[in-house]
Amino acid sequence: MMLNVNGLSSGYGDVTVLEDITFCVESEIFTVLGANGAGKTTLLKTLAKLLPVKSGTVEWRGETITDMPPYELPSRGMAYVPQEGNVFPDLSVAENLSIGGLLDLPSREERLSEVYELFPRLVDRSEQLAGSLSGGEGQMLAVGRALMQRPEIILFDEPSAGLSPQFVDTLFQKILEIREKQNVTIVLAEQNAVKALEIADRVLVLSLGKIHLLEDARDFDKNRLMEAYHI
Repeated sequence: MMLNVNGLSSGYGDVTVLEDITFCVESEIFTVLGANGAGKTTLLKTLAKLLPVKSGTVEWRGETITDMPPYELPSRGMAYVPQEGNVFPDLSVAENLSIGGLLDLPSREERLSEVYELFPRLVDRSEQLAGSLSGGEGQMLAVGRALMQRPEIILFDEPSAGLSPQFVDTLFQKILEIREKQNVTIVLAEQNAVKALEIADRVLVLSLGKIHLLEDARDFDKNRLMEAYHI
C-alpha cells in the first residue's frame, strides 16, 4: 500500500465534514466520487495537509504523515493539483513549470521536455502569462507543474471543473497516459462520474461525509452510485 488512510475525520474549524474514512491506495487510478457537498474536496485537502486531521491517521509508504506540514510532501513524492488557484497567474508558463522543478534541479530540463511532450500546446504558450490561458490550458499547466516534481502520486481535485467537453476528453486521456507511461499513482476526486469511471481502477463514493461504496471499477454498480447522489 502506498497511501493508507485509517479512521480519518476532518473538516473546517468546529465543523466535521468527513467521519471515519478508511481506505488504501496502491499503484492505480483511485477515483473519489460523490454529489456536491459529499466531502471530495475536503478529503483531497486533508490528504494534501491543507486541512488538519481531527482524528485517525494518514500513512504514506509506511511513514505517518498525519501531522506533517504541507511543504514537506513534495520532497516525499506527493503532488496536489487543486481545483482553483492552481497556477501563478502573473508568471509565464515557463516560470510556473520552473517553480515546479525546483526540487529536482539536475533533471529539470529533462523533466521539462517530458511535460512539453505530454502537453505540446504549452510549448507555444511558454512565454505567455499563466493568467491569460484558457481554462483547459491552465489545467494542463497545473498538471505539468505537478509532474515537474517527479511525483509518485498526484492528488487531483475535480480537474474537469469548468472545462469544455473537448478539453475534458483530452485531460482524462492525459491523466491515463501519466498513469500508464510514467507509473504515477492517481487519486482523482471528480464530479464527472462518467469520465472518471472510464479510467478508474477502483472507486470510492462519498455520501454526506461517509463512505457509501468502495470497490473495483469493473464491479461498479451505477445504481448504487445513484443512491449515493440521492437520485
